[in-house]
Amino acid sequence: MEAYLRSCRDVLKGCSKNSPGLHVVLGNEACDMDSMVSALTFAYFLSKSLDCEKMPVPVLNIPRAEFPLRSDSSFLLRESGLSQDCLLFRDEVDLHGLHKNKQLMLTLVDHNILPSADSELEDAVVEVIDHHLLLRPTSPSCPITVEPVGSCATLVTERIAQKAPEVLDQQVAQLLYSAIIRDCVNMAPEAGQVTPKDSQYAVFLENRFPKLPQRGALFQSLQNAKFDVSGLTTEQMLLKDMKAVSGGDLKLAVSVIYMSLEAFLQRRGLQQDLCEFCHNHKYNLVVCMTISFNDNKEPFRQLAVYSSSTVYREEMSRALEKAKNNILDLKPMSSPYPDVKAFIHCNTLASRKTVMPIITDFLKEREKKAYQSGNIEDLELDDDSNQDQSESQQCPEDAGIEDDTQFPPTPMNSLVEGCPLDNGLPKISPEVLVEKVSKIASMEDTSPEDQ
Repeated sequence: MEAYLRSCRDVLKGCSKNSPGLHVVLGNEACDMDSMVSALTFAYFLSKSLDCEKMPVPVLNIPRAEFPLRSDSSFLLRESGLSQDCLLFRDEVDLHGLHKNKQLMLTLVDHNILPSADSELEDAVVEVIDHHLLLRPTSPSCPITVEPVGSCATLVTERIAQKAPEVLDQQVAQLLYSAIIRDCVNMAPEAGQVTPKDSQYAVFLENRFPKLPQRGALFQSLQNAKFDVSGLTTEQMLLKDMKAVSGGDLKLAVSVIYMSLEAFLQRRGLQQDLCEFCHNHKYNLVVCMTISFNDNKEPFRQLAVYSSSTVYREEMSRALEKAKNNILDLKPMSSPYPDVKAFIHCNTLASRKTVMPIITDFLKEREKKAYQSGNIEDLELDDDSNQDQSESQQCPEDAGIEDDTQFPPTPMNSLVEGCPLDNGLPKISPEVLVEKVSKIASMEDTSPEDQ
């Protein structure tokens, strides 16, 4: 496989306006092990097809500089005999340029919808393989394989086994097997992640490649690598396994933290670190989902909501607490910081895959209510609202310091587009703004100045 991956880099270097272009297989923005393995192996599978219109190329959906934070993925590459040098990362491939030149085909693995910053690439998507909640509308021109299995690598293994089993060798099998074992928590039913199909293809790989590492030992080594956060700053811990989403004026990060919440909250200067993280990465709220294990190797989950804005913090916390059917079963716990709300996550089976739809539904409903109300306050145009948000962005030590960048632009990997010049306000077209102002004016006979 390494020879193939190095050829992908060569093809990219030689890609000109006259070349056929690339068929990019793109993982999700968290770029966890499942996403990385699915992109690498599915692109490799496609490369063996005789009717490739464009060269299949796997692209990891993060900047190269962030990959060392994926310690378990780095470990797996070393164990599989692959060099990081042969990988391609998002900051090394101009997807928008390729699309503009009509040289891009796109397959999405381990996610099924593009963020708003990449929305113009939608018509380049030719296939989707994923195991998350389907958010993408169906289309005859884009086959969609979405099943609620534990690992996207299971679906990739199924496709290869059915269509081209000769593609599987020891190296490819080890990548796929490791991702399945890791995502399905060592295939333990009590963890609530494994499905019969995951088990079927784990056994398939074991039988076909008897020299694969023993399940328990493999899982433990991947766990040790994943949970090794020694020496990481708070910012690096937040970036290590993060997804971002936004709606209207609210832009947030959802990070998985690999330690207990008590240990995380005891980090020196944590609240200041969280504030600076939001300021530097252009978020105004962070949801931290911690996971640790008790003496019996059972998962223990906790959750924290940080925002220097009381409104944002309370709204998000309430949405999570009141999620449908109390699916998260959150119980409040004490927090040493006024800007952090902390909870015990009693439903240990509910991972981020469960939490993300709750957050996206909350954001959609929040934005819908704001625009339907027709109130000028909901457009964030009144002085009190701006003052409240301005104060909410100040870090504790920075209170009172004038800052003209209080509302950063929408992050590149959010679901709602933003303008870098709008200081974080919702992007409103002139037509919508005129309509809303007219609606407000129609409710009043005369303005204050005319009275």
